[in-house]
Amino acid sequence: MNRDSHLYPLRNTGNTEQDSALWNWAQNTVVGQRQQVFQPHNEAELRQRLKSSSGKVRVIGSRLSPGRMLCVNADDLLLDLSAMQGVLAEDADSVTFAAGTVLQQVFDALTERHRMLACSPGVISVQTLAGAIATGTHGQGLDQSSLADEVISIRMVMADGRVREFHRGEADFPAAQTSLGSLGIVTAITLRTQPFRLFTCHKFAVSADTLEQDLPHWNQQYELSKAWWFVDDNLMHVWNANPASEADVQAWHASGGEVIEHGEDTDSSLNDTIDQTLAHMHRDTQIEGKGGKQFRTVTRFRDFTDLSGDIYQLFCRGIAVPQINVEIGVPLDRTPEIISKIKAWYAENHPHMHYPIILRCTGASEAWLSPAYQQPTCFFGFVVYYADDGSLSQEGLHFLTEVEKLLAAEGGRPHWGKYYDPQRYSWREIYPQWDAFRAVREQLDPQCRFSNDYVTALFD
Repeated sequence: MNRDSHLYPLRNTGNTEQDSALWNWAQNTVVGQRQQVFQPHNEAELRQRLKSSSGKVRVIGSRLSPGRMLCVNADDLLLDLSAMQGVLAEDADSVTFAAGTVLQQVFDALTERHRMLACSPGVISVQTLAGAIATGTHGQGLDQSSLADEVISIRMVMADGRVREFHRGEADFPAAQTSLGSLGIVTAITLRTQPFRLFTCHKFAVSADTLEQDLPHWNQQYELSKAWWFVDDNLMHVWNANPASEADVQAWHASGGEVIEHGEDTDSSLNDTIDQTLAHMHRDTQIEGKGGKQFRTVTRFRDFTDLSGDIYQLFCRGIAVPQINVEIGVPLDRTPEIISKIKAWYAENHPHMHYPIILRCTGASEAWLSPAYQQPTCFFGFVVYYADDGSLSQEGLHFLTEVEKLLAAEGGRPHWGKYYDPQRYSWREIYPQWDAFRAVREQLDPQCRFSNDYVTALFD
């Protein structure tokens, strides 16, 4: 229990806005003191502050990550880059954004220009661009990988205040793509873009009996595919999307860019399962009624219908709710066998399911520390929401612990920006370029200024 408390800390449910302590977004860890936060308005101010200071430095971003990634000691510096936002430059094929730009602003800016990214960039749009790239944020679809794989160049301020630009094709660029904030302070990111497209998302519910065969098939047949596995009821809820027809494109434009719903009849086949899941969540979270944001993440599956819209309207509408989120990527070619093992483990143990298992697959990544490095990957996602009093379902946490053991034993790689037990992973064995990354870090930051206890435990 003590070990779980360390990995999955309880949440402070009080008002922390006036605290001298600075908490992470979920309010389960103090990352430092507010007086340690410095907010530069431009790169020149940032460079000067780095030159005039000597302690450790971490960037807080949107503070969505587990607190251990952000924590600093009393004499160290926390950087808030929220004043450095927006489009800095653009050409026909790329757009350069300031590092503190949140993903929703990126989506909006690209849509205004009739451009889009070649990847599906994750569901939580309040992440900063630099933070999303540094932690390996990804969406779904085998023809794309993480957000970092759409980066052309990264501008970074180093520990001594000098500026370095990393460009695609350079030997150490794959280290900068997903760096956990341990190489330098990113100030600008150039993303390659492609012409704007629309998609039609087909939604359906189906038995999980043949999930081992169905999941690879869905991902091969559709450009984008995402599935929720309601293990208790042996049911899948699936979203498969391909480019929209010309008729759907015209309807979308005629509606002023609003999402198009197809058909007057909705599918209610999942409603009983949704009611059962909501009952479990109400019991676990002690929240009365159905107004909580966490419940909306499930109620959206009730009476579903097919939709047409842009990739952000369809796949990037996540709801940010304080939670323990564990996501492990495993080799796609081993996924059918792993699904069978999860089924067998569930049949033997009948664990309490707090929330459906989320399944997303991506193509191989070029970033050395991406969980999808060099291999198409299936990501298994697990969520336990906090109760009103800041506690967590112990049955839910037990399930997280056991399923992470299973996936880690199968060569799984955890998502850096979510929760995981570091003792379950042999980093050199699962990341072929682990030592190469460490060498780049030692070269670029020999004094380990962009470190903290979490980074030190990983690399030193």
